[in-house]
Order: sequence, then structure tokens, then C-alpha cells
Amino acid sequence: MQSMHSSAENSGTTSEQYKGFSAEERTAMKEHAQEQKKAAARRGSSRVEKEAAAERDVLAKIAEMPAADRVLAERIHDIIKTAAPDLTSKLWYGMPAYARDGKVLCHFQSAQKFKSRYATLGFSDEAALDDGAMWPAAYALKELTAADEQRISALVKKAVG
Repeated sequence: MQSMHSSAENSGTTSEQYKGFSAEERTAMKEHAQEQKKAAARRGSSRVEKEAAAERDVLAKIAEMPAADRVLAERIHDIIKTAAPDLTSKLWYGMPAYARDGKVLCHFQSAQKFKSRYATLGFSDEAALDDGAMWPAAYALKELTAADEQRISALVKKAVG
């Protein structure tokens, strides 16, 4: 008779136990739920009113960031809005994000958000950045030079297609 194995043994996992989501991940999920509630409350508003309110939310979130992240987020926001003025600003899991037709194309993640040593500019699968079989979808940011700003602008323009 075969002995019964635990589900952990059957799945090939180690003895490490899943400890759930980190505090930062739980906070991001709560922020996302709040964003969804705000969006639902705005359903009766006009498109222009919704976009203006979402822009205010993004700017308020950027203003709350620690100084180093705030400086980067403000520059990224300006670069994206200049390179792709048709993208709409929105909060996405508590992060400034930029969308087309409601779908997030790119987002900024502060270093402080997940206690990382650098901020991140990420692109979703909606971004038209395909370059062969492999290409970067996120970039680490510690500071921005003029050359970096030009590169980000070009990436955003390419992402929108």
C-alpha cells in the first residue's frame, strides 16, 4: 500500500510555507480597491470630469511621495504627458499610471512603495515595444539625465504605436 503524501510533497515544493502577501502588497491591493470605488462613484460623470478627477488623484499621489521619488515621478509624468498627450492619467494599485482606452500602458512605481533601492518605469503588454523575441518591459530609475528623458519619451511614443 502506498503511503499518503502531503499536498506540499506532491506539488514538489520545499518545506517553506507560504506566508501570504507582504504588507506592501496588501496596501497596494487596498489602494486598488479604493481606486475602483472612486471610479464607480464617477460613473455618472462626463468623460472630461472623470479624466480631470483621475489627473488630480495622480498628482496628489505624486505629491505624497518622498522627495527623491516625487522628483522622478513629476518628471516622468511630464515626459509621458508631452510624448503621448492622448494617454489618460489614472491610479493603478496606488501608482501613477497612463492608459489608453482604459488599459494601462505604462506606470511609475516609487522606490518607497515596495521598499526598493530604485523607482521603476514599467510598461504593460498593451505597450507596442516588441523588439524581436525579447525586450525590456521595466526600467530602474535612480535619477534622470537629459539623455534618459529623451529615451523615455521615445519609448512612450513607441509604446502608443
